[in-house]
Amino acid sequence: MPLDRVVIEKVGKRYGSERALHGVSLELRGGSMCALLGHNGAGKTTLLGILSTLVRASDGKITYRAGDQAVEGDDVRREIGLLAHASLCYGELTAFENLALVGKLYEVASDRPALTALLDRVGLDVRARDRVARTYSRGMLQRLALARAMLTRPSLVLLDEPFTGLDRGGALQLGEQLGELRATGAIVVVVTHDLEAIAGRTDHVAILQRGRLVFEERRPDDGGGYDYDALKDLYHRHAN
Repeated sequence: MPLDRVVIEKVGKRYGSERALHGVSLELRGGSMCALLGHNGAGKTTLLGILSTLVRASDGKITYRAGDQAVEGDDVRREIGLLAHASLCYGELTAFENLALVGKLYEVASDRPALTALLDRVGLDVRARDRVARTYSRGMLQRLALARAMLTRPSLVLLDEPFTGLDRGGALQLGEQLGELRATGAIVVVVTHDLEAIAGRTDHVAILQRGRLVFEERRPDDGGGYDYDALKDLYHRHAN
């Protein structure tokens, strides 16, 4: 069932004697895009990993909700679309084969016309779709990874530096697609340094510094998104 809220309560993560996250509390809402910002090493990727259920928190808890009902286990994972820093695509499979495999695992429509429409949406070169993914450029892999993440129509979309390898036009196009996801009611969380690509579409900003949440702000429901200058100002004032 689609998620409409994720509540993060005092989540911490330790790796041996090193602490990557310190008691982070945050609420994510459906129909909202959260920009998770901070310098390298701030804990952003760790928090995304915990949200995706691939990393186990050392402290605290995360509650996934659909209305008044808590959602757990495999029911949560079916609602998550993850675009990690690594593409997670199979290099010896073509674009169509990568997506068909995911479709079969999740029991979602993965016939050729449906996959073609999805690859059109993410802008993967038509000539590349029947080539094995190991021959792809970084930008092409990023587009295939996005298609893979979107195939199951997730209600919680987690993206770690999704604009890496894309040209300016591709990055702005992807930003528009993320805004469309937000408009459909999905919870979108984006880790990025490319503030221009998410400008005007992000209505929620959370900034981490050395594993601590040092700033959070959410626009009113009718307040639109943060423009580029506002995002840049918040980043420079709170991330350092």
